[in-house]
Amino acid sequence: MNKVSIQRLATGVPGLDELLGGGVPEFSFNLLAGTPGSGKTTMAHQIMFSLANPDRRALFFTVLGEPPLKMLRYQQQFPFFDVSKINESIRFVNLAADLLEGDFDRVLARIEEEVQAFKPSLVFVDSFRSVVQSAKAMDAGAGGLQHFVQQLGMQMTSWLATTFLIGEYLAPEAESSPVFTVADGILWLSQLIHRDALVRKIQVVKMRGQAQSLGIHTFRIGDNGLEIFPRAVVKPAARQVRIASNERVSLGVPELDKMMGGGLPAAYSLLVVGPSGSGKTVLATQFLAEGVRVGEPGVIAAFEKSPNQLMSQQLNDLIASGAVGVINTRTLDLSLDEILHDLVAMIEKMKARRVVIDSVSGFEMALASMFREDFRESLYRLVATLTEMGVTVLMTAEVEDRYQELRFSSYGNAFLADAIVMQRYVELNGKLRRVTSVVKIRGSAHSDEFRFYDIGPDGIRIGEDLQQYQGILAGTPKLIDVGDDPA
Repeated sequence: MNKVSIQRLATGVPGLDELLGGGVPEFSFNLLAGTPGSGKTTMAHQIMFSLANPDRRALFFTVLGEPPLKMLRYQQQFPFFDVSKINESIRFVNLAADLLEGDFDRVLARIEEEVQAFKPSLVFVDSFRSVVQSAKAMDAGAGGLQHFVQQLGMQMTSWLATTFLIGEYLAPEAESSPVFTVADGILWLSQLIHRDALVRKIQVVKMRGQAQSLGIHTFRIGDNGLEIFPRAVVKPAARQVRIASNERVSLGVPELDKMMGGGLPAAYSLLVVGPSGSGKTVLATQFLAEGVRVGEPGVIAAFEKSPNQLMSQQLNDLIASGAVGVINTRTLDLSLDEILHDLVAMIEKMKARRVVIDSVSGFEMALASMFREDFRESLYRLVATLTEMGVTVLMTAEVEDRYQELRFSSYGNAFLADAIVMQRYVELNGKLRRVTSVVKIRGSAHSDEFRFYDIGPDGIRIGEDLQQYQGILAGTPKLIDVGDDPA
């Protein structure tokens, strides 16, 4: 017996084909379900207009009681809507009048008539939930609905059409409709509200015959329609310390490179911590500038400042030259999936080797409120995904300088970084002086000195160590637990 090959149809919805394992199986029977306003009809139209052509025609049945023209009035605002396809490749049919008569057989007969006349390769029914609700009010009841669904499924098989039923449901486990058993694929759309944040989610409940992406994924409805951001999944073997090759990355500050044993190991994540004004962003700028100098483009995700506020003239010049890309994360209620999608897209486009996240606290604030509760997991997934790509990551984090102790993260996330550089203030002869130290580098020897540093027109310049001043320093640093793991 020869193995049947099933063609997968590209949906035209960014990110959806990845979730489905390559697209929608041809001739499959699919259910687009979810809560009201979650984007089901918009997704159906986006798929239909993407796939429909003279050789693959589409029928869209509406049973909502409102004329198709009212629905199309709003769908025409999206760029995927192609009016030239109407009545040529796409036809809309309103079944509201047939359904109100209460005769399921009549509805089936009308559907069959339209299919035989138009010979579509794609069939959409919106909203199938209306049929279910009508059945409850009719004498036929659940038994009639069961017969209707079975007959409709048989008809769909004989048509050799790829079919989508759209319906409003509250939750997959709360429904016992026979549609769920008959369907080859089920996509579940929902809206999650937490305090003042709203995020839309999609889940592939099932897709017969092919592996799909598990979990719940974020999507947005924008000016271009739906865009899905598949959830980043960290591979178990992704986080391996790469030190054997001795490949090092310069931070753009020669003395600091020496303190780190020759620079930061490539594809490591570095956390630069310090109080306000200590020079964290200055170091990040030198890190990016050094990358440009040696032919390594960079990307900066600015979580605290908008692109037109981006710090120094040097960094603005790098951005203007196209050597450094900027991810604007000022949009409220972002999810990690959206942020990571934009980062990965820009890294691949620019072939970037260095990434700056400025800052960790700003990253937390950029996340929608419902995602801030899982901030540690979000940060881990972000860093692990980037370093898995072979990118070297520098993150900044602001911490309160308590003068009598050293703190490396107000979030308890210091263990997530492969390396930590600390910046802080000390008092010397009535003046505040900046000092820095390399706290850790996984798998590598490094200096344990505290060194003075200044910030000038050319950036950070490392000076002498503190040893000879220990007797007269006010607020001598006292090391506290880094919160690191044994690695």
